[in-house]
Amino acid sequence: MTATVPKFDQVKVGDELKPLVLPPVSRHQLALYCGGSGDHNPIHVDLDFAKKFGFKDVFAHGMLSMAFLGRLVTSYAPNDRVRRLGTRFTSITWVGDVITVSGKVTAKREENGEKLIDLEVKCTNQNGQDTLQGHATVAAA
Repeated sequence: MTATVPKFDQVKVGDELKPLVLPPVSRHQLALYCGGSGDHNPIHVDLDFAKKFGFKDVFAHGMLSMAFLGRLVTSYAPNDRVRRLGTRFTSITWVGDVITVSGKVTAKREENGEKLIDLEVKCTNQNGQDTLQGHATVAAA
């Protein structure tokens, strides 16, 4: 499904983006992400290595969670309309976590002749804990 360009006059501060509920994070997904990203840190795929450093299990790459946020933003507006995406990692995303990615409109403004929409976005696990918080700006029509 291709995102449509949001219409500035139709968007209201407080509008919520349609959330994405993702399948549980799997070991297979982490292994594929290692290959695709080039980040082969064993903390993400080797249980013995993770336990050696005091972790209960392997965990997702932070940039994988950031990609989840990017997916939400580009479901709201096409790639060429994204002007900014920033994040702050707040908690570990463990194997088996079910992540919901959500967002809302926090501001509308004009800058340098562009109509912009600011978004607050986040990843939340099945326990209601935010694992990633961020913000994005997209250009509207």
